[in-house]
Amino acid sequence: MTITNNGAISDTSGAGTFTVEGDIGILTIDYPPVNALSKATRQGIVSGMQAAAANPDVKAVVLICAGRTFLAGADITEFGKPPKAPSLREAQDLIENSPKPVIAAIHGTALGGGLEVAMCCHYRVGVPSAKCGLPEVLIGVLPGAGGTQRLPRIVGVEKGLDMIVNGTHVPAKECLEMGLLDALVPEGELRSSAIAFAKKVLAEKRPLRKVRDNDDKLAAARGKPEIFAAVRKANAKKFRGLPAPEACIQCVEAAVNGSFEDGLATERRLFQQLVTGTESIAQRYAFFAQREAAKIPGIPADTPLVDVKKVGIIGAGTMGGGIAMNFANVGVPVTVVETAQAALDRGLGVIRKNYDNSAKKGRFTQEEVEKRMALITGTLEMEQLADCDLVIEAVFENMAVKKEIFGKLDRIVKRGAVLATNTSALDVNEIASAATSRPEAVVGMHFFSPANVMKLLEVVRGEKTSDTALATAMHVGKKIGKVAAISGVCPGFIGNRILAARSQQALAMLMEGAMPWDIDQVLYDFGMPMGPYAMSDLAGLDLGWSKDKSRSATIREVLCEMDRRGQKTSAGYYDYDEHRNARPSEVTKKVILDFMAKEGRTPREIGKDEILERCTYAMVNEGAKILEEGIALRASDIDVVWLNGYGWPVYRGGPMFYGDTVGLDKVAAKLKEYGPRMGANFKLSPLLEKMAAEGQKFVRT
Repeated sequence: MTITNNGAISDTSGAGTFTVEGDIGILTIDYPPVNALSKATRQGIVSGMQAAAANPDVKAVVLICAGRTFLAGADITEFGKPPKAPSLREAQDLIENSPKPVIAAIHGTALGGGLEVAMCCHYRVGVPSAKCGLPEVLIGVLPGAGGTQRLPRIVGVEKGLDMIVNGTHVPAKECLEMGLLDALVPEGELRSSAIAFAKKVLAEKRPLRKVRDNDDKLAAARGKPEIFAAVRKANAKKFRGLPAPEACIQCVEAAVNGSFEDGLATERRLFQQLVTGTESIAQRYAFFAQREAAKIPGIPADTPLVDVKKVGIIGAGTMGGGIAMNFANVGVPVTVVETAQAALDRGLGVIRKNYDNSAKKGRFTQEEVEKRMALITGTLEMEQLADCDLVIEAVFENMAVKKEIFGKLDRIVKRGAVLATNTSALDVNEIASAATSRPEAVVGMHFFSPANVMKLLEVVRGEKTSDTALATAMHVGKKIGKVAAISGVCPGFIGNRILAARSQQALAMLMEGAMPWDIDQVLYDFGMPMGPYAMSDLAGLDLGWSKDKSRSATIREVLCEMDRRGQKTSAGYYDYDEHRNARPSEVTKKVILDFMAKEGRTPREIGKDEILERCTYAMVNEGAKILEEGIALRASDIDVVWLNGYGWPVYRGGPMFYGDTVGLDKVAAKLKEYGPRMGANFKLSPLLEKMAAEGQKFVRT
């Protein structure tokens, strides 16, 4: 790398460019789109630091990045592959051991490896909009380039633990307060301000601060194991099944109790264990699967979108209100339509209560509450939706009612608008073609309850849905912070159809001798937040049940008739105490055994393995059918749906990834082995059978 003075640009090496202004060297990294720490970026840092060391005119160095952000984390596509020189450690050592002060100039985000590089610099400055963090735990690994050793030395053990085990992105102001940044500089003036800071360091003859040599804040935690015990206890539920958080804690313990080099050795050892483990592979797969879900094969990138400036919502109930909040949260005006003033007032009241509760928790100000509420208008007149760009129907699941609504919308809403239904199972094609004169404008937008919280959005493409309507729905989903995945039309779409397959097996085993708590416990131990029967009790057994039409034909009907309707009545499949703690119910057990006796069945012991296999393998099988039928575009989309909408544990990657992990040959063989127990309507997917025979997998990792 050649060097020129007075700000002229030198030759580049890797992704780095080195310039000199007076006695300050400026090493600029430019590796779009996010300056990931790939081979080219590492080479740029190494060459730049070598050039700075070789130039006697250079007295200090500013490390800065072009583009929208500071150095991003490691290039995770390199994980599991042979290392390419230069290593990140080599680049960090050149910075940390530089005889000339190095100042990191941070904008955008300094995350993961980016922050680990910045912490090797002797000083750090940033703009107010910058954020710093070590989010590696979110992809199942730990900061493997000294982050677990350096961060606690700067911010203290408690704060360091919090950032590392939760992967939080910390705003620049907080970073300044905790010492992670040495100065905040004006937006748009990062380069000049960083150079000025470097000159100040030289003028004041500040020392070359090496974070690795700072032991003060670690000493404060030495001999206090209760600090780590408290973190483990407070996060036990959140960290369940995830090995990375515990490994992070052990690394920080090593920082406190040993030397810097010993801590680095612990960090490297645990990083290697994690990066090759199934849990981390699953989490990295989930990260890329979510990105892939946003891509729509066959639709050009320049497909025109509807500019959604105003949204209409039909229904002010739990779902409609939650959907309305999503749009108000991002500044889009919403008009909510109800059929009665009382229902409208109740719905708007719930929205305000939700916002007020968030304000009380400090998530935003009361002024922000009023701002968001001002964007939501309630009305009893559907005609008020005439100028909306997107209308979402969110009434109860009744085809006749939905058709009537879409017929009215067809007459009222301007041409060019997108008409969406929030149905969770009904035929979008029937709604589009039978009720409107513009089926190309109709799309399914299936939100999950509570809609203002749940991340998943199933975007359902009908036979005649236009590219513009589909692309607009996907774009809107991203805008309001949802993870959107495309589904074709079938009963239950992707998520609920697979849920139904699991539920069929759970119910079948209930009639063979397994109790609800047996099934729930197995699925909870697998990593689900709760099993199907605990979930039914939470949602309410009377959801969709009618007392007038009840005929004591199912276990659920009998329980509802006994006023055992779930947690709200302190009894459902389980009995509940005053704190809603569940315990197995002798009443429910008797109801189940009575049903078995009527059908001439004899209870049998059902092992945990059978419960897990029948429930999860049935899901894999149904997913294969969904792929065969073209309902899902990719196996990974199925996993995205279940990871974001149904609580599938991220460390197991999703049902299709899990099937691959088990081995499709074993899945198919077990399903055949269980045979008649799977039910008369169960059929093995030909695709699953074929892939199992050929040794194939659903997904690439």
